[in-house]
Amino acid sequence: MAKKKDKTEEKIVAVEEVLGRTEQFIEKNQKILTIIVGIIVVLILGYFGYKKFYLAPLEKEAQSQIFMAEMYFEQDSLNRALYGDGNYLGFLDIIDEYSSTKTGNLANYYAGICFLKNGEFEEAIDYLKDFSSSDQIIGPMASAAIGDAYMELGDPEKSITYFLEAAGKSNNEFTAPTFLMKAAWTYEELGEYNKALKIYERIKKEFYKSYEAREIDKYIARAKSLSAKDY
Repeated sequence: MAKKKDKTEEKIVAVEEVLGRTEQFIEKNQKILTIIVGIIVVLILGYFGYKKFYLAPLEKEAQSQIFMAEMYFEQDSLNRALYGDGNYLGFLDIIDEYSSTKTGNLANYYAGICFLKNGEFEEAIDYLKDFSSSDQIIGPMASAAIGDAYMELGDPEKSITYFLEAAGKSNNEFTAPTFLMKAAWTYEELGEYNKALKIYERIKKEFYKSYEAREIDKYIARAKSLSAKDY
């Protein structure tokens, strides 16, 4: 019992020594610590002030400005959507003027799709890569669009990378199988039938309720047949 009491007293003494040294440090560096705390407070207040009084109004303004460009996009008037019509801004203007906003980020996606449809594939890739989103629909679509652009540029290996990336971002029965099929078809074009087969089998196993799974056995049989011819 005495040993236990001694150990407890030793712990108390040790804690008191640590507290004493901490107090001495604070007293010795009080001025510096006060300055550091002040800087942290200013940075926090500045950050919230920036978001509330600058970024929020800018976001609202950007949303109102992008409206007509989106309308032109829906009408397939792609050049007006990209460059504006003289009265309203296009997606490229939105990107330049509102790059720090979510709307400016979204304009990168729209611009990339416009360039893709116009056959300007390198420009499409640049803008689509500048776009970032955690959204389960538009994020994967952007990755798949990059894959499409690389296919048009004759770089199927890179296109597969982005098709698989798109499938990984959208692990659901509606979009993931579509992107996986694109990757599998591209593997077939490259003559890599075993890799295509693995993807078809994955679709059958993981996305058996999907539209793509309805005829997946046909693709599995074809990939097996073509794969066997390589041996």
